[in-house]
Amino acid sequence: MVYVRKDVSALTAAEKRRFVTALLTLKRRGEYDHYVRTHIEYYVADGEAGLRTAHMTPSFLPWHRQFLLELERALRRVDPAVTVPYWDWTRQRGTASTPWTPDLLGGTGRRSDLQVTTGPFAYAEGNWPLRENVTDAEFLTRDLGRPRDPIELPPAAELEWAMKDPAYDSAPWDSTAGRGFRNKLEGWGGGRGKGSWRNHNRVHRWVGGVMVGGASVNDPVFWLHHAFVDLLWSRWQRRHRGHGDHRYLPATPPGPGHAQHGRVVARHERLPPWDVTPDQLEDHSRIYRYA
Repeated sequence: MVYVRKDVSALTAAEKRRFVTALLTLKRRGEYDHYVRTHIEYYVADGEAGLRTAHMTPSFLPWHRQFLLELERALRRVDPAVTVPYWDWTRQRGTASTPWTPDLLGGTGRRSDLQVTTGPFAYAEGNWPLRENVTDAEFLTRDLGRPRDPIELPPAAELEWAMKDPAYDSAPWDSTAGRGFRNKLEGWGGGRGKGSWRNHNRVHRWVGGVMVGGASVNDPVFWLHHAFVDLLWSRWQRRHRGHGDHRYLPATPPGPGHAQHGRVVARHERLPPWDVTPDQLEDHSRIYRYA
């Protein structure tokens, strides 16, 4: 049966409790840290050698769709009523609004060390120690809005810049692609500083703390953020259905001699670490829908 992912701002008090409880259950069982390890392992930049599947690559969207499904299935084994909500950061833009409330994800970190001290994932609660991390910190950290060097969440106009591009992706199939919805949504820009982080990437920077880097899954907001990114892919597909490039690209693997040969996944190739292809992940309508 097709289930529904809701806007986090529309969750009832009971739905919030069940979502939080399911996450904490996975953490207590040791299952949650598997997802953190997986994301760290596949957080490969396009300047590194080898195959890229999760970031700076056309498979950014299907890889994270499957990643979300894996976590969601685990949550639903704990509680079949739970689904991953999405955080629309073009609408819920405050540091004290949903999802940053004490009954859901808690708020920003304290000034001294960015440690989150409110909500169910605060270190003092004893339920969310960080065991898989790129640093030695054992507590969840955030720096919402980065007050000492302010940064804003992506505005609707920036998102529209990505949504109106009719091509899914384009050569050279990495973080420098100037044309294509995927790279514009993922948010790699030219230059340095704030202007080089757009859409998806800018949200990670705005949250700050552990959300900056490969261990970003340590913050449960990762899933809410990527559920919205997943929804945006669905909206983009509907908008550009009649365009020739609306399907996943590249359709065929880059050939020998191409800079991306063996480094990106084509439409019908296996998407590690799973036995699934981007083609199989383009349509989620038989599994879930968005409210």
